[in-house]
Amino acid sequence: MKDEKGCASALDEGRWSGDGRAFMGMPAFPEAAREATRNPTLRANLRHATHTIRDKRARAVAELDDWAELREAGRRIKDRTLRHLDVYLLQLEEAVTAAGGTVYWAADAAEANRIVADLVKATGETEVVKVKSMATQEIGLNEALEAEGIRAYETDLAELIVQLGEDRPSHILVPAIHRNRGEIRDIFREEMGRWGRPAPDGLSDSPAELAEAARLHLREKFLRAKVGISGANFMVAETGTLVVVESEGNGRMCLTLPETLISVVGVEKVVPSWRDLEVFLQTLPRSSTAERMNPYTSMWTGTTDGDGPRTFHLVLLDNGRTDALADEVGRQALRCIRCSACLNVCPVYERAGGHAYGSVYPGPIGAILTPQLRGTAGEVDASLPYASSLCGACYEVCPVAIDIPEVLVHLRGKVADRGGKGHRLEKAAIKAAGWVLDHPGVLAAGERVASKTRALHPRKLPGPGVGPWSESRDLPGLPAEPFRDWWKKNRT
Repeated sequence: MKDEKGCASALDEGRWSGDGRAFMGMPAFPEAAREATRNPTLRANLRHATHTIRDKRARAVAELDDWAELREAGRRIKDRTLRHLDVYLLQLEEAVTAAGGTVYWAADAAEANRIVADLVKATGETEVVKVKSMATQEIGLNEALEAEGIRAYETDLAELIVQLGEDRPSHILVPAIHRNRGEIRDIFREEMGRWGRPAPDGLSDSPAELAEAARLHLREKFLRAKVGISGANFMVAETGTLVVVESEGNGRMCLTLPETLISVVGVEKVVPSWRDLEVFLQTLPRSSTAERMNPYTSMWTGTTDGDGPRTFHLVLLDNGRTDALADEVGRQALRCIRCSACLNVCPVYERAGGHAYGSVYPGPIGAILTPQLRGTAGEVDASLPYASSLCGACYEVCPVAIDIPEVLVHLRGKVADRGGKGHRLEKAAIKAAGWVLDHPGVLAAGERVASKTRALHPRKLPGPGVGPWSESRDLPGLPAEPFRDWWKKNRT
């Protein structure tokens, strides 16, 4: 095992911070969502895409008579693994090492970025190709490598669109879901030439032509790259095997052609055995892409002479995960297998879009995962637990039964416990009410005064904090006398 430390370089304002925090310069969710909902193109793109994906998913899931049993099995496997995470991670390290790989442990984003940058520089290369990876987006790896003079090329089609457009991902499964075909065509025409092979002349917005343009653009990068960087959907502890599932084949190219492969994976992605993996290979494709199985399921165990990369490095990323693990309610967020089903049914996400969440993890899962990984001290993170109507649709579709509404309420309590002016007033009011309820004589006198002065009571509550609440609600009327007085006169 190797362990290295370092600091991430400062990055330009307005981009990912590079240390696992937020998109720099992003406002809190309410303000960002308010702006996003005023964009009719964005809302139309999101509505069309999420409704299409959710409908296909529902049909794919309905094909399995034992879906509920698979969902429960996934929940139990994940919970058992998280309870014994230390044991399975050490087993994984031993198996990866025995298979010829090298394991590194990164406590935070800065340490992970430094490890990867040093590994790339040790090869003498200045370019890398990347498989789509939430973990590397979380830590701002591309920006950290750029600061070290290393250019990272995204090879997933949606990630390529985001990178060429100098944009930010807005969806877990489809990072460019906020773009339509016309916008993608324009990005390819204007930007591909700056990154390599330009778009063909006369490129239209036909999906086939756009895919072909991306394929030609990326082909030269696949054939030239000596270093590949990936994440992993799962890591099997008993054999040290890593698994990546994808639909385009770009991942297979990145995982097999380069001489050096570096994988950055969150510690929660480990599963104990191949038998456990079998459950998730049924639930993940149906919940994410609405497919019975992924077109490409790539698995590798260390290194093998004459086949695939000659050097393999695994960086195990914590970056707040052990803090989340310590929370008995919040830890269920670590079950997440990144299927994105919760995003596609969320009415808040559909209207606000992914950028409003200020994180690479948008939607309902982001609203509970991001504040646990980053803490709730920042304005953006403190606002995320409130980015929900608590309708429960996210829980119904989650393939590992994460009770997102329960965690949201739990995190709202944590935000409230942090304090602030409004919270101090609330505590003072509750304390005063408690004292009154402990003194029946005072309570009875107050009730009589309130009844006698009821004609003077306002119809709306005063103040900016509670006034808007009563704009559309009638305040309850007080009776002519308190119940205790009525009871004394009328009881038999």
